Amino acid sequence: MVTPQESTMYVTEKTPINETVLLSGELIDKTVTMQPASAKWYDRRDCVFVEFCVEDSKDVQVNFDKSKFEFCCVSGADNIKHQNAVDLFDEIDPKESKHRRTDRSVLCCLQKAEAGKPWPRLTKDKTKCNWLSLDFNNWKDWEEDSDEDMSKYDKFSEMMNSMEGDEIIILQTVMMNKFPTLSRSPESRMFQCKTPRENDEE
Repeated sequence: MVTPQESTMYVTEKTPINETVLLSGELIDKTVTMQPASAKWYDRRDCVFVEFCVEDSKDVQVNFDKSKFEFCCVSGADNIKHQNAVDLFDEIDPKESKHRRTDRSVLCCLQKAEAGKPWPRLTKDKTKCNWLSLDFNNWKDWEEDSDEDMSKYDKFSEMMNSMEGDEIIILQTVMMNKFPTLSRSPESRMFQCKTPRENDEE
């Protein structure tokens, strides 16, 4: 028997929140479902970034698995409950995947299991998610950028072979400033040439 002073609430991980309240002698069943948080995503060579647009979030939980990840939190003054479960397009490295919370959003960095493989979409299925959109501000065709940087490297490689000492250092500085994406790539070590003095010390 439920008395007027009693109310029961139970929460399971993937089910709605049911709250039964007795009000003025009448039993009311009020159901509050967990709604997905709005999110946007973009692809990079080594990682996939997913940003959940939730302000003033708390109780943030992000669980990474090889082929999926789950996000849940409570946000706003109204304590709106959010939950998102995503079956991923490809596998990730759960141990290297991380998330960061700010007052305006929660940014998740999914480390690709196979770096250098482009993701045409975030989800395994082609079905469109109404809560998910592409982050056009951060989206870029990194495959073409990489090819472009290597093309520029090829053009300057012969110049470096014909230079010595201070000339090499000057060219290194120009290259790294002009093509910053190249300085962050594995190919950047190709420009870490030793000066004649360093060679003599060896």
